Amino acid sequence: MEPLKYDAIVAGAGAAGIFAARELALGGAKVLLLEMGPSLEHRLCPRRETRKECFRCDPCRLLYGWGGAGAFSDGKLSLSSGVGGFLPEILPEGVTEELLSRVDSVYLSYGAPEKVYGGDPEESRKFSELALSAGLTLVHNPLRHMGTDKSREVLALMERDIKKIATVRFNLPCEEVLVEKGAVRGVRAGKETFKADTVILAGGRSGAGWMKAVAEKLKIPLKPNPVDIGVRVECPYEVAAPMTTGLYEAKLRYLAPTFRDEVRTFCMNPGGEVVHEVYEDCLTVNGHSYAGANGGLTNFALLVTTRFTEPFDDPLSYGKFIARLANLLSGGILVQRYADLVSGKRSNPERIKKARFSPTLEDATPGDLSFALPHRHLVDIIEMMTALDRVCPGLCGEDTFLYGAEVKLYSSRIALDENLETPVKGLYCAGDGAGVSRGLMQASASGMLAARAILKTKGVKN
Repeated sequence: MEPLKYDAIVAGAGAAGIFAARELALGGAKVLLLEMGPSLEHRLCPRRETRKECFRCDPCRLLYGWGGAGAFSDGKLSLSSGVGGFLPEILPEGVTEELLSRVDSVYLSYGAPEKVYGGDPEESRKFSELALSAGLTLVHNPLRHMGTDKSREVLALMERDIKKIATVRFNLPCEEVLVEKGAVRGVRAGKETFKADTVILAGGRSGAGWMKAVAEKLKIPLKPNPVDIGVRVECPYEVAAPMTTGLYEAKLRYLAPTFRDEVRTFCMNPGGEVVHEVYEDCLTVNGHSYAGANGGLTNFALLVTTRFTEPFDDPLSYGKFIARLANLLSGGILVQRYADLVSGKRSNPERIKKARFSPTLEDATPGDLSFALPHRHLVDIIEMMTALDRVCPGLCGEDTFLYGAEVKLYSSRIALDENLETPVKGLYCAGDGAGVSRGLMQASASGMLAARAILKTKGVKN
């Protein structure tokens, strides 16, 4: 049977892939969207449903399927071009902002909330002054917060609409990109072959290893991105309130004095819960929250950014190694009271019970993070916790938990031009998996950018 022919094939139905497929199809292209996971309605995590141990589904339902990792995220839409990726480094001035504005209007049309947190200049100024007094730098980050529940509603509507204008195939991973004479000719997925003279790879953060392997096979240059390694902090809601009440998410950066490493806060979830994530054979930790969440605890990540230099060029493997070490020590995720960590004590069930709150990740194993995280990272984290305690008094108290390891595996930066096209003619890469974004908005914008470039080559104005 002759392989099916499309104008464009998109591999990956996360934020980048969804926006790429939508833009292409609305422009009149015949589009095939491939996704290795299930549709949104079938993305059920057994652990979340049963509140028991992680079943380590393959592929992980929290990471793969319609919406990618964003489907179970807390749905933050960062409106600043200075947050969530590297598009401003690739594109001419003003283009990233224009793309983000278009992406924002799409999310709003599908029901994203109109309320913007962190948009009040006076409120931001006051908190910035407080942060500076503690040696912390506040990154301007106006955002919309959908919450995990609203995020899924928005994605469900997008899935419904895109299925009407494009062919969507679930549970079918793209296994090979077909190239002849320096130009893309299609893909192989399972036992099927599909033809197209334009392909967008949008594997997402969880597909970083796959996209790197594709690039290496096709001899496309790669540049290592930093790796972020750290912990998920969980503390009483009231303690974190100075960071979350007006801004919802205070993006704070800190230059740790001992090693001069950059440490940052990430993914704040007021009233939220701590959850698992599975990256291949690694179990890591993350956090979620729902619209209107009013739980008694807030969680956020503290991440140490490491930029490796020659001769080491495999930060992905390094990050996975740290995650595996934490898994080895605990059988899953480690949890430790901050007070125990700084006093050199391993947390056990009895010490965990001394806190006034119970950890929201119920199957986390009490232990000692100092056996899992490198000394350098621990020192950085403790120094930032001390600085944050000046902004949020009580953060370094008896009721704060640290979970580990939290690892953000950013893909290597694939060599791309300003249209996100690789040196292979017709092959484009977008989203977190391409190393150009690390958040919903810039991932979505990158998918839209690649699609617009493809439509232009086909004579469609956009």
